[in-house]
Amino acid sequence: MARYVFITGGVVSSLGKGLASAALGALLQARGFSVRLRKLDPYLNVDPGTMSPFEHGEVFVTDDGAETDLDLGHYERFTGVAARRSDSVSSGRIYSNVLEKERRGDYLGKTIQVIPHVTDEIKDFIAIGDDEVDFQLCEIGGTVGDIEGLPFFEAIRQFSQDRPRGQCIFMHLTLLPWIKASGELKTKPTQHSVKELRSIGLAPDILVCRSEGPIPQKERAKLALFCNVRPDSVIAAQDLSTIYDAPLAYHREGLDQAVLDAFQISPAPRPELTKWEDVSDRIHHAEGVVRVAIVGKYTQLEDAYKSIAEALTHGGMANRVKVKAEWIDAEIFEREDPAPQLERFHAILVPGGFGERGTEGKIAAAKFAREHKVPYLGICLGMQMAVIEAARNVAGVEKAGSEEFDHEAGVRRFEPVVYHLKEWIQGNHSVRRKVDDDKGGTMRLGAYTAMLTEGSRVAEIYGSSEIEERHRHRYEVDTKYREQLESVGLCFSGMSPDGRLPEIVEWSDHPWFIGVQFHPELKSKPFDPHPLFASFVRAALETSRLV
Repeated sequence: MARYVFITGGVVSSLGKGLASAALGALLQARGFSVRLRKLDPYLNVDPGTMSPFEHGEVFVTDDGAETDLDLGHYERFTGVAARRSDSVSSGRIYSNVLEKERRGDYLGKTIQVIPHVTDEIKDFIAIGDDEVDFQLCEIGGTVGDIEGLPFFEAIRQFSQDRPRGQCIFMHLTLLPWIKASGELKTKPTQHSVKELRSIGLAPDILVCRSEGPIPQKERAKLALFCNVRPDSVIAAQDLSTIYDAPLAYHREGLDQAVLDAFQISPAPRPELTKWEDVSDRIHHAEGVVRVAIVGKYTQLEDAYKSIAEALTHGGMANRVKVKAEWIDAEIFEREDPAPQLERFHAILVPGGFGERGTEGKIAAAKFAREHKVPYLGICLGMQMAVIEAARNVAGVEKAGSEEFDHEAGVRRFEPVVYHLKEWIQGNHSVRRKVDDDKGGTMRLGAYTAMLTEGSRVAEIYGSSEIEERHRHRYEVDTKYREQLESVGLCFSGMSPDGRLPEIVEWSDHPWFIGVQFHPELKSKPFDPHPLFASFVRAALETSRLV
């Protein structure tokens, strides 16, 4: 039976509960324990799949095809444990499950209420995989006091009472604001947050306090006294120059020891932190800098491309260089020549996205990279834009475009080199989709196999002829243009096992130009950089030496 750590937040949002949870998971692993991390989100969307990246940041996709919160990306990157569908749930999904059961008659005519039916559904979700790991870390989204979070707080209160004594602890993350005018670190917001938590039946065992600097002993003692926790369970979470210092920083503060003490695990196994010391060393002792332009459409919010930013960092670590990524709005290149901006960079990355806005700018970026021999990585839509650019400007398909854009405009403006994916093979069965299907959860989602062409650049990068990568898209490059495109040098170097769906394209006469239909960034980790990103940054580094 697993031990449970429930992570809650207070005072303000965006304090880093996901990062703290991920770092704690990494520290428990370093002590020899197995872990799984889980996210419970109070919003009423069934999942983040239909939410704007400006609202919620990126959508992280699991191997089994779940569209989840971006915090699951932190969990995977820090622990290496592949996230799955059962690691993320929202109020929307919980209520949907309850209502489906009510419609089927599963409740035998009872009046359906938040307590016990909604809370029981949450508890059932929390208990999934109870016997698989030593520790389950469950993060509750939002902050204590949010009305939509109350069913989750009540559920974890009940869950802790249902379990044997000592099987559950609570970790509360808060803010200690520094008041510049008075020169004081204020503990009162944390005291009020804990008071709010205790009013709904939860008492924190550990306080993790975000602050700009160290927490003096006087304030620690005050927090321990008024929040009813042990002094050594008041953990400082100072601002860091990189998130990958978090495991070592939390270990120095004693977070992992405080958790083991709360569970009365003694003697505690000694931690093996060599892996994280190497990660920190590679970041802080980089031997060069490469500049990468990310030409996208959600550039106002960096979290919209969170996994890409982290994967570039990992690629830099693999090459012992620092990657300086600059976000460029693709729409700019629909009005201006991209050359003056892009010639400043050593490499160009065009990420995924939905809708027509900014696509002509992405096509212009792909053209610049092709003509000027600048390393280029196109991901999902970025691959499709590279194919359209090749079709228009090299293969003679002057009106090449995507069915996605014609569908939105309601008129046929393009010759669709990219079409709406209507059928594909998933496992041992066929999946069919229509253009007017619901948007949520209807894409080609999750891990799929791709076969790589022998002797291709990607086969060399992966060191294999068969790979498995995660997808999230509903449009595909049409293979009927394959022969025409390959005749001018754009090779289809990765295909689905049945040969129907293009997975990877690359220019044969370019130093490094690769487009992939999948999302390699989702599987990259600081201690195991994704081979595509490691190779892409290496190509950028070689370009920087030529400049």
